[in-house]
Amino acid sequence: MGKLENKVAIVTGATSGMGRAIAELFVREGAAVIVGGRNRERGDEVVGGIRAEGGNAELCLGDISTCEGNEALVQKATEAFGGVDILVPNAGSLGLGSVTEVPLETWRETIATNLDAVFFLARIGIPEMQKRGGGSIVVNGSIAAFHCFPNHPAYCASKGALIPLVKQIAIDYGPEIRINLICPAQVDTPLLRYSARAFPEPDKIIQEVADGMPMKRIGVPEDIAKAALFLASDDASWITGTSLTIDGGAMCGG
Repeated sequence: MGKLENKVAIVTGATSGMGRAIAELFVREGAAVIVGGRNRERGDEVVGGIRAEGGNAELCLGDISTCEGNEALVQKATEAFGGVDILVPNAGSLGLGSVTEVPLETWRETIATNLDAVFFLARIGIPEMQKRGGGSIVVNGSIAAFHCFPNHPAYCASKGALIPLVKQIAIDYGPEIRINLICPAQVDTPLLRYSARAFPEPDKIIQEVADGMPMKRIGVPEDIAKAALFLASDDASWITGTSLTIDGGAMCGG
């Protein structure tokens, strides 16, 4: 029996990268999954692959930076699978630009995607989870919650704010609801490859990042998926309100 047998999970940003790896692993462990995203082609590919292997998944397209987008996710879960047990707010936005240069629209979009979306999904999803006796929330954040990078004020501010938000939800809704924060370092995803294009030699800068880590590699989506599975499952039944850094040792140097 899988670690998530008969559970229903919502995973946002699940059409690629870490979100896709999380959704696929959760299904292999017995969960039915709502695959959240904005790209139908990629979403259909993920859901089709899951179903081809005998798993249960439904696609829900929408904008998770809005309350309505998150309402649609929870509604889809209740209609398709009878409720929801696990929330994984995973979708993120980079929003590059210093404080004096970042466009206001980029600032607002980054905060809305990285912070507001977590608030909305928790606000809407927790009452449905309580109807089923409780559940687990696993928020995908970043080491940017602890360590700032050049020209990342919107990203770092939005990720840093997740730490007290997660602790507050843990206090207010325990013991029925557990919530934890994953803080990855650089993971090989389309978002990382896109951000590396800001440098003259993208592949070189990614390799330099990897070489600077004690583990001598950047992460892969499956690294994050395995951590999310642990926190979502009963294996972590006495863990809530914590921040788990998954970084190949990147933060060892402070």
